[in-house]
Amino acid sequence: MRLRDYMMGLGTGVVIGVVASQAASRYIPSVTADQVLEQVKEAFKQEGPIDGSWVYMKTEPFHVGFIETEVFKGGITRMKNGQTENYEFAADARTGSVLEIKKIS
Repeated sequence: MRLRDYMMGLGTGVVIGVVASQAASRYIPSVTADQVLEQVKEAFKQEGPIDGSWVYMKTEPFHVGFIETEVFKGGITRMKNGQTENYEFAADARTGSVLEIKKIS
């Protein structure tokens, strides 16, 4: 094997590694579903105790106008004034920012 062939193989491997790393960073969430859920729970706990919570571990596409992003969806249940309140939320999978909260009942 000549040195030139070895160097071409090494260079090709490095380029493929860099490209794969860049592609993975675009599609792999920066925060986990559990981290998002904990963040939302802490925000709700400032208003009072919560009874239950859940989050889907897989991301889903979410449309805001013309923009599409991947989100984690979840929910919170709490008692307020003797009545059960249910909320659903959608949080950006890359940043953890809550994009939407809806009161269900």
